[in-house]
Amino acid sequence: MRRFTLAGMDLAWVSANNPTAIAVGTLQGNTLTLDAVLQNLYGTESILKHLAGIDSLHGVTIDGPTIIRNFDGRRACEDELSRVYGSRKAGCHTSNLSRYPHADSVMLGDALAARGFAHLGNQDQRWQSECYPHPALIEIFQLRERHFYKKGRVEQKRQGQKALAKMLMRLESSPVLRLRIPGEFRFVFESAAITALRGKALKHNEDALDAVICLYIAGLYQLGHKARVFGDAVSGYIFVPQGGCLP
Repeated sequence: MRRFTLAGMDLAWVSANNPTAIAVGTLQGNTLTLDAVLQNLYGTESILKHLAGIDSLHGVTIDGPTIIRNFDGRRACEDELSRVYGSRKAGCHTSNLSRYPHADSVMLGDALAARGFAHLGNQDQRWQSECYPHPALIEIFQLRERHFYKKGRVEQKRQGQKALAKMLMRLESSPVLRLRIPGEFRFVFESAAITALRGKALKHNEDALDAVICLYIAGLYQLGHKARVFGDAVSGYIFVPQGGCLP
């Protein structure tokens, strides 16, 4: 059975100032095994260097606008997605060339494309896709609305992370795509470990969880799971898996 090496990236919008995290995994059949969590990556050069160091990388899912053509306003895909998920508190941020004339996410997408990772490419070839974790989580776990874990007081963030981690661990029994979490990575998900985190360490754990979500979305993409693509690979797009992944 063929194995595919995939990566999910929680990309910082200004990557020189804020850390990016990448989760790496191996997909075999309908089991996705978490192989590595790369954290505290700063700048597109460092990110690309680490991606290049991943042996036989086949597909990458990125949380960030990899194609921006519009000078102002929102991208058409952001408008379309927000019409569908806005009432569930999972609308999009605004991306345009006026606000982000030299977006790291676009430079990263272009660099990957130059290396053969086609936007929304076929699963039998190297590909890349842009994702947005909030609506993806709504679909994967069939939530009524967005799960909050990024804003609020520190304790609210901590409790939000704990709840998110528990949801992700439930994917270990998914009949759609089983997420296998080896022992050396359990600390990212365990409530006791999250309780002990303070300051930047708590934020770094959030980044790691986000990267794992992106990796799981990459696994669904590679499997050809039911999905909706908002927009297109010309003007910008967002890939959102559809349908629940739990029994």
